[in-house]
Amino acid sequence: MNKNYEVEYCNLELRFERRQIQNLIRELIQEGYSLYWSETEGQFLVSIRTGRKLVKLQFQRLGSRYRIVGDYVIKDEKLSELLEKLINDSRGHAVVKRIKDRQIVIESIMFGEIIRLVEVSGMEHRIIYQKKPSVTIEEMIKAFQSKRAEERALVLRYELDYELAVLHEALESGDEEAVAASKDKLRGLRSEMLQLEL
Repeated sequence: MNKNYEVEYCNLELRFERRQIQNLIRELIQEGYSLYWSETEGQFLVSIRTGRKLVKLQFQRLGSRYRIVGDYVIKDEKLSELLEKLINDSRGHAVVKRIKDRQIVIESIMFGEIIRLVEVSGMEHRIIYQKKPSVTIEEMIKAFQSKRAEERALVLRYELDYELAVLHEALESGDEEAVAASKDKLRGLRSEMLQLEL
């Protein structure tokens, strides 16, 4: 194990099935980790021994699914790889800070994909990579904070049905301008629907 290796996971937003937690436990056992887990009505806790340190991963129950909660500092390379596989497989969101030799590399991950990579060295920072966002971060934060996502999805279905009827009429009348406008609106509604279903 590299003694200088340290990764911090913040702002985790991962949602997954119980099966994925079981797969993680199976992989940890196969990798030779000493661990135990416990479950209550509201949460699933996995405690992993890495050298002298005990890492406790907390999974909060949300109906039939789970969500990981908390921030974690991992100093074990293999455990870090398994956690990142979990982020990727669940198409989750996270901010990952890799600390090595007085240098920090910060990865912003959205839907399991790196959207921004920043290198910080002392007072200087340099953007290594930035994906052009199709949805702004503010819109994503607003969507996650909203308690009315399910209500919006229901209304969205009606809007989609209505807009499809408008498109049908525009196609029958041969109004190309109305067809183009309707298709644009449908693209926006479809994009919003996909975001709500994730």
